[in-house]
Amino acid sequence: MVRGAAPVRTCVGCRKRAQASELLRVVAVVNEDESIVVEPDPARTRLGRGAHLHPDPACLALAERRRAFGRALRVSGVVDTGPLVELLAKPGTTGGARTPHDSKVGRPT
Repeated sequence: MVRGAAPVRTCVGCRKRAQASELLRVVAVVNEDESIVVEPDPARTRLGRGAHLHPDPACLALAERRRAFGRALRVSGVVDTGPLVELLAKPGTTGGARTPHDSKVGRPT
């Protein structure tokens, strides 16, 4: 059986391409008060248009500064990234995404 290549996505923060398994998927959710919240989707099962982001606070800051979530998720208005900030602020949390640094393979320090 021949296996295909892993899906590749672009990070909305740094604009670098990476395997989808290394990125955190986020979706836009509209609350009752019509506010738009960007929420993480680590299981990649939520409905709607998604965007991908490295599980790194630096990429989140770049995406917020560039206002990339509104364009990537095709929503108008101000988006709240509070749940995403909380998830990435926790030390050691990758939001369910695998990072290339998870492996212990390589030169010891």
